[in-house]
Amino acid sequence: EGSAALSLVHAATTAGEPADGAITVTGPVAALRTAGDEQPASTISIAPAPSQVDTGPVRKLIGTASRSEVDDRAGQRAGDPVDALDPGYHQLAKLVDVPGLGADDHVVGASDILGLGNTVDRGNGGRHGRSFANFCLDKDVGVDHGVWPLSERVLGVADATAQQIGERELIARVVQRFGSSPNVLLGPGDDAAVVAVPDGRVVATTDVLVEGVHFRRDWSTAYDVGRKAAAANLADVAAMGAAATALLIGLVAPADLPVSWAVGLADGLRDEAALVGAVVVGGDTVSGQQIVVSVTALGDLDGRAPVTRAAARVGDVVVVGGPLGASAAGLALLQSGVCDGLLVDLHRRPSPAYALGPLLAGLGATSMCDVSDGLAVDLGHLATASGVAMEIDTAAVPRLAGVSLDQALRGGEDHVLVATVPLAVVEQLAELGVVGIGRVRAGSGVRDLAGNPLVGGWEHFA
Repeated sequence: EGSAALSLVHAATTAGEPADGAITVTGPVAALRTAGDEQPASTISIAPAPSQVDTGPVRKLIGTASRSEVDDRAGQRAGDPVDALDPGYHQLAKLVDVPGLGADDHVVGASDILGLGNTVDRGNGGRHGRSFANFCLDKDVGVDHGVWPLSERVLGVADATAQQIGERELIARVVQRFGSSPNVLLGPGDDAAVVAVPDGRVVATTDVLVEGVHFRRDWSTAYDVGRKAAAANLADVAAMGAAATALLIGLVAPADLPVSWAVGLADGLRDEAALVGAVVVGGDTVSGQQIVVSVTALGDLDGRAPVTRAAARVGDVVVVGGPLGASAAGLALLQSGVCDGLLVDLHRRPSPAYALGPLLAGLGATSMCDVSDGLAVDLGHLATASGVAMEIDTAAVPRLAGVSLDQALRGGEDHVLVATVPLAVVEQLAELGVVGIGRVRAGSGVRDLAGNPLVGGWEHFA
């Protein structure tokens, strides 16, 4: 929507950032701007988008809960009514509800960091020792001695488990969260979906997210995981120069997985797909020991030739479609105990510029991929497939404040598009915030301007 420049930017509207805040990108990059704005060429300012979350019903439901003494930096303070949330935030206050505790057993200190797997055992109804998952607390938090389950009181969703409601009911609750589109001729409910293919060719890709490898439930909400899982696939489709049309979801769920978690995952998948007009059309659910989310995305080329990794030409310019290293920097912050802020949010929910893929294809991009394993690694894929070398000006690689050069070069899961394009279109792309960071040379491998090899990144079996 709006200008072409704006259509390239899906800026994450993050809780914790001021409503009028901006993202400043270091490095000699061109400005992303709307008509009438004059930004210096050394910054990219991305105004946060308005929240699309209707907080009214949620605030009503919060108001029915008993008092919770919470300070989560959202304007909520100890003793305030629980629905007194700052309107600039779109997340619930952190409520901690544990039955079986005495009136004096009510404070978790800001320094009390508990490990993964320290979950509340709901089956223990007596006053035995209980533990908390790592809630990323930065203030003392009072425990609400109200009635379980918290999720039912706050979200209006009974916190039953997958085992308690069964496979068919779980699927029914998840499917009702999804929408439809004109391209979907037959959606969930049959043996397979039927999706129209206007171009006559289908772009298909699959990514898998595994709990403990790609996400942790004490660091990311189910909604975050849904957005992240969809983004990884939508970026792959965009990197081919296509637009995504449909998603298929495979979910491995432990028997004790809360239904509310599965519903939150579905909402995240739906909302990320909606950014490109795609919808979830089907999938499969099975039981297993840990959560695994598999997403298959389908896309349409709309008459364009697909952009592969294999056609970069000597003399082309290497360009990237946004800042790099934010996800890696956010992960490092989470590992250090910092659980909010822009970089953490971008780790939880990457923000690719999906519309850039078809645009680059239309302007003659010769090779392209998304940065999922790290810039150095993914440029190496382009160089190898094309039989060329990539020479990179590391000082030109765009990165947000707080992101190191090493994170920008080797950090994964940003899903920013990187491509090679003819020199003639670089100036046109600069007006849209696309940054030139190097040239395609004869030879092999990836190196900096001094000739040093650029290697390193994510490798599952290293």
